[in-house]
Amino acid sequence: MAGLSFRFGTVGTPKNKSKKPGGSVGGIYYLDELGLNAMELGWVRSVRVSETTALNIKEAGLAYDVALSVHAPYYINLNANEEEWPKSRKRLMDAARAGYISGATDIVFHPGSYFGKKSSEVLKTALPRLEGCVEELRVEENPVILRPETMGKGAMLGSLEDTLEMSKLSGVEPCLDFAHLHARPGDGSINTYEEWIEILTSYRDVLGEKSLQKLHCHLSGIEYSEKGEQKHLTITESDLNLDALFQALVDIKAGGRILCESPTLEEDALFLQETWQKISGEKSE
Repeated sequence: MAGLSFRFGTVGTPKNKSKKPGGSVGGIYYLDELGLNAMELGWVRSVRVSETTALNIKEAGLAYDVALSVHAPYYINLNANEEEWPKSRKRLMDAARAGYISGATDIVFHPGSYFGKKSSEVLKTALPRLEGCVEELRVEENPVILRPETMGKGAMLGSLEDTLEMSKLSGVEPCLDFAHLHARPGDGSINTYEEWIEILTSYRDVLGEKSLQKLHCHLSGIEYSEKGEQKHLTITESDLNLDALFQALVDIKAGGRILCESPTLEEDALFLQETWQKISGEKSE
């Protein structure tokens, strides 16, 4: 919504859109009707979009001022073995290429698994692979930002520190999934104003002051155990301290996109937007 520091929207097509027009284009129309202005194209199983459809998505996004990103397929692993890595790479590159044609500026992906190894050891494999993907995209004059997502389980590559290390590469920035950051320790921590400020300060220290104005965030409620994330919940079902998180974002002068992954996608996206307006004091134009 114009006038707010953050754009709010959904990861995937809204649940209650009308059947015509279908797909992502219909989702963009519906988000605009609701007063939301961001959507992440949920290509989480595979990338199967024709060029015609991609161009229609881009046209709708521009016409309705809905900022677009892509959630790439789940089956990407920067730490895959030599046999599996080409398949993972193709999934990421397919998402980046089709996403660019569709008008997406950012490509979110799950960076993979440690497979029991130390983060530092895994990053020795992951970083050059990720750098190679960016370099190939730039040769093609594709400017999308690749965004490794912070993950909700400690066994997964994708701690805040992992994603910040990856983001020292040109063309790479984190996708901050706040629910995952809360769930990952498994003990209810990462849920206070002070902890959120610490995380955002770490982000700023690595990526610079201006980076705080273009955050790309996922947010939902979340259920977790000592091993981390179990499943997404609505915000009100969860113990996530939304007010503390939003106050931290306000105080550090952050902006960008917040995309909802709750089971009730657009309803919670609207709730997030309304809560942001209440805490920030910002009003739509």
